[in-house]
Amino acid sequence: MTPTELHDDAIVIDGLIIAKWNRELLEDMRRGGLTAANCTVSVWEGFQATVDNIVASNQLMAECSDLVRPVRTTADITRAKEEGKTGIIYGFQNAHAFEDQIGYVEIFKQLGVGIVQMCYNTQNLVGTGCYERDGGLSGFGREIVAEMNRVGIMCDLSHVGAKTSEEVILASQKPVCYSHCLPSGLKEHPRNKSDQELKFIADHGGFVGVTMFTPFLKKGIDSTIDDYCEAIEYIMNIVGEDAIGIGTDFTQGHDQAFFEWLTHDKGYARRLTDFGKIINPEGIRTIGEFPNLTEALLKRGMSESQVRKIMGDNWVRVLKDVWGA
Repeated sequence: MTPTELHDDAIVIDGLIIAKWNRELLEDMRRGGLTAANCTVSVWEGFQATVDNIVASNQLMAECSDLVRPVRTTADITRAKEEGKTGIIYGFQNAHAFEDQIGYVEIFKQLGVGIVQMCYNTQNLVGTGCYERDGGLSGFGREIVAEMNRVGIMCDLSHVGAKTSEEVILASQKPVCYSHCLPSGLKEHPRNKSDQELKFIADHGGFVGVTMFTPFLKKGIDSTIDDYCEAIEYIMNIVGEDAIGIGTDFTQGHDQAFFEWLTHDKGYARRLTDFGKIINPEGIRTIGEFPNLTEALLKRGMSESQVRKIMGDNWVRVLKDVWGA
């Protein structure tokens, strides 16, 4: 099989996209051959604003039903593949939208939310993000984890502090993930995960999606698709070939104001970090260039079955564990 044939045949899943939602982006997802993607509909927003985001996203999906379909189950991912469409999974990057209402967890599940990150960089009612002194998982947080397990929403720990992450991993009855992270073994950064953290999540049945967000890659904005593949290999050597996938963190189409909103606590308060220039690795600047990744992984000597696992099969298996059939 040529790299192109393999990419066309494989299930390709992006575990985190926070790009600007419009038809142009969805067309690029099709160009890239994406079978499904976890698409962010909430970061700093509360309940009402998040519902409004979902309403707008539903509307866009309805208008672009020739390109995309909603995903509630892994069977929907298979259907998207058969239909030549991209399946859209709604995801949160912060549990803030649950506010202080455990019942909202199930409401959002019914609206199509399949993955929720417990905290975004800072403290919320559930626990602590990676840019603050980590107080661990709160008592309320334990109830939220249990409810997410019950209704079938995956716990994501990418922007979560080390102590809170560890306690979520231990508290959850279902697999949890770092949907988009990189190893601090290649670059020290508050958002990157240590070898120990990567091993711990994998040892407890968890999953790691590898991001290509260049501020966290070894060579920063000078990174290429090969530097990204190096990070994938590095993590795979720790977690094994069954616990790894892709979570690009594509921010395609967003302007500087959006990054200002992301990098300030609650979207407006203190500055948490400064990304500087945002540009994706050379060779995969846009979602449409996704086929280059399949080719790059094969070139580095990975087997066809390893590439299929990394590109999407592993995501499907772990989502089935969390969502149920």
